[in-house]
Amino acid sequence: MNSSRLIRFLTENEMIGAAPRAEDVGHQLGDWLNFRQAIALHSLLGIAPAPLSAPVRRAALMSGKDLSEHVHKVRAALEQSIVQGAAQGSGLSRIDMPRAELDEPIDPKTVFEPYRRFIAAHQRQMEAVIGTLRQQVRGQLSKRPALQALAALDAQFENILNDREAMLLGKVAKLLEKRFVQGLKQHLKKQAQAETLASTDEACVTTAPTALTTHWLTPLRQELRAALLAELDTRLQPTLGLLEAFNTENSP
Repeated sequence: MNSSRLIRFLTENEMIGAAPRAEDVGHQLGDWLNFRQAIALHSLLGIAPAPLSAPVRRAALMSGKDLSEHVHKVRAALEQSIVQGAAQGSGLSRIDMPRAELDEPIDPKTVFEPYRRFIAAHQRQMEAVIGTLRQQVRGQLSKRPALQALAALDAQFENILNDREAMLLGKVAKLLEKRFVQGLKQHLKKQAQAETLASTDEACVTTAPTALTTHWLTPLRQELRAALLAELDTRLQPTLGLLEAFNTENSP
């Protein structure tokens, strides 16, 4: 119930095993930190909100409504980029899904390469856009005395966990490739059976290969997009947490 959307997707599609009950978060985090990172985090804890040294220009402050709309606009643009391709005027590069037809002869060792590039391009796009968005939201928090410590803590966590996040999310493409190759092998096996059958039944010649290709490849392409959408949701969690804190602080 409390795991990320990406973990639920990978588990439900049997790409990873069900995660065991998590350890205490603080204990687990401690295993990830080196000595210097632990000191940097400790120095941020327990700091009282500091008063602003000078009045902040009202124009520089966004309302909770405006900030929420900005975050949701960026999220919607990234979602559309994954599902349909980036909309014109969104400022995002268009990343098109590879053609559904596979070139013959099919080589299981290289057939996934266009999809790997597709995934990597979307991951780079998400990393860049969400990184900027997180900085923007954090900047708004830093203009509120009561939220300055949270903004500083988030910046430190982002710096500490960036490499680990990149390593873990980089494994998603490998899991999808494994799934893709398994589907391909099943397709090739059925295709061989269909060709054997066609040699004795001419009625099967025109229908079997096309139908088999559609049946195995289309769902995998849909799964690939679903995985990227789940990854987008996971990457956005820290930013959405900051936004929630901002809106809570500014609620009447």
